[in-house]
Amino acid sequence: MLVVAGLGNPGASYAGNRHNIGYMAADAIARRHSFSPWRNKFKSLIAEGEVAGERVLLIKPQTYMNLSGEAVGEALRFHKLELSSLLVLYDELDLPPGKLRVKTGGGAGGHNGIRSIDSHCGNAYRRVRLGIGHPGHKDLVQRHVLGDFAKADAQWLEPLLDALADNFPLLVKGDDSTFMNRVALATGSKEDKPKPEKPVPKAQSHIRQARGSRPQAQVPQTGPMAAMLKKLLGNKED
Repeated sequence: MLVVAGLGNPGASYAGNRHNIGYMAADAIARRHSFSPWRNKFKSLIAEGEVAGERVLLIKPQTYMNLSGEAVGEALRFHKLELSSLLVLYDELDLPPGKLRVKTGGGAGGHNGIRSIDSHCGNAYRRVRLGIGHPGHKDLVQRHVLGDFAKADAQWLEPLLDALADNFPLLVKGDDSTFMNRVALATGSKEDKPKPEKPVPKAQSHIRQARGSRPQAQVPQTGPMAAMLKKLLGNKED
C-alpha cells in the first residue's frame, strides 16, 4: 500500500493558493484514476483507489500546513506502514514554476509542512517537489505562497497537474526517473528533456588521426622543382 499526501491548507479562502498545489495534485490524481469520493479520516480528507496493481490511499491533511505530520503519522500508524510507503506532494520555492523533482529524504528546506512530517514520522520518504518559483526576497515569501495563482499561471499549472496525474503509475512503481522525464516531455520543459545521445565516432589510432589532420602537400607541376622530382621519383606515366 502507498500513502500519498498532498499538502495544503483547508478552507475555501486557501483553495487557490500556491501553497495548496499539493492538494491540487492529489485532486488531479483522484480524478484521473477514478478514486473513491473524499471522506474524513486521520484528520484528513482521504480517497482510495488502485493504481498499477497497488492500493493507494490519498490524503489531504486538514490540520493546516504546520501540523501536517499529525495527519500523515496517524495514517501510517493505522496501516502499520514504513516511511518507504509514503509519498508527499508539496510546493517548492526553489524550483521555477512548472518544474518538478522527485527525491527521497533530505531537509525541510524551510517548508513547514515537511518539517512537521519529519518531526512526527522521520524524513526517509519520497517527495514530489512542485515548483512555484521564488518571489526574489525572503520578506515576500509568505505573501507569495499564501497568494493565489494568477490566471496566467494556468498555462503551466494545468499541464503540470495533468502530466503528474497521467504518469502517476510510474511513481507507484517506484520509477521516479522515467516519471520526471515523461512529465518534462509532456510540459515542454526543455531543460529537463532527455537529450539524444550523440553517435560515438569510430576510434582511430593517433597515427591515423595525425595523418587525417595533416594538410596534403602540393606537388609542383612545372619549373625546376618539378623537373628534379621527376628525376628522383621517375615518370609515373611510364
